Amino acid sequence: MPAQSILILTSAHLCRNPRVVKEATTLGAAGYDVTVMSLSVQPRFERMDRELIQGLPFKRVTIDYAAETVRVQLADFFQRGATWITRRLCRELGIETAQTLGPASALLRFARTFPANLTIMHTEIPIWAAQYLIRDGRRVAVDVEDWYSEDLLFADRQSRPIKLLRHAEEAALRQAVYSSATAQSMADALTAAYHCPTPIVIRNSFPLHPRSRVDTPATTGVPSFIWFSQTIGPGRGLELFFAAWARTRQPSKVYLLGDERPGYRQKLLSRLPPARRGALHFIPLVTPEQLPDKLAEFDIGLALEPRWPLNRNITITNKILQYMNAGLAVIATDTAGQKEVMAAAPDCGLLITAHETAEYAQKLDELLGDHARLRATQLAARAAAEREFCWERETPRLLAAVARALQ
Repeated sequence: MPAQSILILTSAHLCRNPRVVKEATTLGAAGYDVTVMSLSVQPRFERMDRELIQGLPFKRVTIDYAAETVRVQLADFFQRGATWITRRLCRELGIETAQTLGPASALLRFARTFPANLTIMHTEIPIWAAQYLIRDGRRVAVDVEDWYSEDLLFADRQSRPIKLLRHAEEAALRQAVYSSATAQSMADALTAAYHCPTPIVIRNSFPLHPRSRVDTPATTGVPSFIWFSQTIGPGRGLELFFAAWARTRQPSKVYLLGDERPGYRQKLLSRLPPARRGALHFIPLVTPEQLPDKLAEFDIGLALEPRWPLNRNITITNKILQYMNAGLAVIATDTAGQKEVMAAAPDCGLLITAHETAEYAQKLDELLGDHARLRATQLAARAAAEREFCWERETPRLLAAVARALQ
């Protein structure tokens, strides 16, 4: 009997959407015939995607906008032009279309050519497409890694089709064979907003890495902070952290890992006293495979999520869980999602109210000045990852949900 087929849709490069890779790898290893469908829009990320999936138990197909051929480059030009026009219409006239999100119609047409026993939707364009595949009679599941209609800063939301996204989320969550979310706070909020079945919680954790910070000697010198993201830019809590860090008395270094938004480095440096600027360092983006080892080079991980927009408040991002996996002490802002993690592992770091700068700085100083406490916090973080916050603990919930959906 042939294996049951699963199609996973995402509009992101796989190197920038690790949750899809973990899901596809888990289901492929469990014996399902898994195909991941995604967009390919940047040659750099396309190369990273190809390296990433080597040896993994699933297939990948793409809508290609990255190849350096005349046909593909023309398609990319017209697609980007259409998206630019529709975003301007949305911002200035309030006209909402799916093209505002990107090549939505192209992805839907492509998905319809790949029938499967179960189709799992990730990211905003596939969630919009879910309602149409359900009408086609497809069995569809939805993973809400982010609450897209409640995301992004105010200025960016002006060109977002918010009503269209809300309608798509409501339809998908009500009609899906199952849905999942990254945190209990997010699952509860989605249920309250859309009167849908409560999504199962599958945290954004990672397979337990064999090496971590606790496998190396404890810090005796200047402790180091690490913060990472795909983009180093505003709206990520960095400004409030540096306001507190500038007031600390204990020596430390800060490393920011990711692609810098133009001009943002100078904005951060201008907020710091001259004596502190040399302790801030920038690291280029690394591949997903390199990230766990890179994180383990530092002492303290910064999970600086803001409370607004709502999505950032109620999700559990991969940062805090990857720091714990890497054996780092954690500095976490008190969002609803991160409170869930810190309540289950209170000894792994500090829960901070970002706007209380003086108290924030004092707590940082207390941790930086006590190397024995810092080491104990690192050990507690790694133990929590082993006990609860790793992908191995999430896998049974995913496999059980898929098995029920395919009955």
